[in-house]
Amino acid sequence: MATTQLKGNDVQLGGTTVNVGDKAPAVTVVATDLSEKTIGGANGKTQLIIAVPSLDTEVCATETRTFNSKAAQFSDVDVTVVSMDLPFASKRFCSTEGIDLTVASDYRNKDFMNAYGTLIAEGPLAGVSARAIFVIDANGTITYKELVPEITAEPDYDSALAALK
Repeated sequence: MATTQLKGNDVQLGGTTVNVGDKAPAVTVVATDLSEKTIGGANGKTQLIIAVPSLDTEVCATETRTFNSKAAQFSDVDVTVVSMDLPFASKRFCSTEGIDLTVASDYRNKDFMNAYGTLIAEGPLAGVSARAIFVIDANGTITYKELVPEITAEPDYDSALAALK
């Protein structure tokens, strides 16, 4: 079982661990307008999936704003930020922050977190997602993965964006 850390303490993750070279599971999340969106799998486009615990935290908000500005150069990439925030809260965040990326929620069944192994299984953040980045090619294969080793830290933006090229 995979682990990450929260303020230096190990945290077990639940769900199925996926890695570079694996086929990305197709799962359904809920967009800010309450429509369903399928992410993962083969959809004919490169996908950048950004998993964050909650947009209501400083690090997650910063990460989302950063990817919003940096990923704009990749018009042919389907970018989705996934959190456990309700779609209403995500919509308010996007409106306030000027976010153009698709922001979606895994609140219904935790399908994404379970399928990608990012579900925090214990501790004060149990039930939300660890911070992780996945790049999936047009054929549905995971070509890049970063499970951020410390939940309170930002990801390696440059490596994630380089994986899109």
